[in-house]
Amino acid sequence: MKITAYIIFLFILVACSNTPEKENKNEANKLKEPLIKLNKEISETESEQIDKYIKRRNWNMQETGTGLRYMIYQNGNGVQAKTGNIAQINFEISLLNGTTVYSSNNKPEAFTIGHDNVESGLHEALTYLKIGDKAKVIIPIHLAFGLAGDMNKIPPRSTLVYDLELVSLK
Repeated sequence: MKITAYIIFLFILVACSNTPEKENKNEANKLKEPLIKLNKEISETESEQIDKYIKRRNWNMQETGTGLRYMIYQNGNGVQAKTGNIAQINFEISLLNGTTVYSSNNKPEAFTIGHDNVESGLHEALTYLKIGDKAKVIIPIHLAFGLAGDMNKIPPRSTLVYDLELVSLK
């Protein structure tokens, strides 16, 4: 009798382990693979577009591990920027098609590197600069405003091109 009860208990336990939760997990895994593949294709296409853009302009840019590209075209003589510094910058932001979307109009804007709500690519880019440096920076979609854009002037899935000057640090 005890053995029969034990077998029934094991049968119920095994039957319950194949719940819809496991099926949902399997469905999620089935969807995950094509999404990863699609994301990789989009990233590769964007990288090719960026490479062509750079080549047309004959720029010699560095590429970071995140896909950010930068080129310092005028060297400053100040200290190196780092996370936690309050940076004042002059900038012009354009899209790969050349449309200018934002500009500081030579009125420096300030934010804290690594902490304020600006594109993560801008935070990263500034850590490569010293006070007085002027640089061209290309920020890929995943380091910019992503799939949604900024809901204002930057359209969804936009690569950004910065012309950037690090004016000061605090």
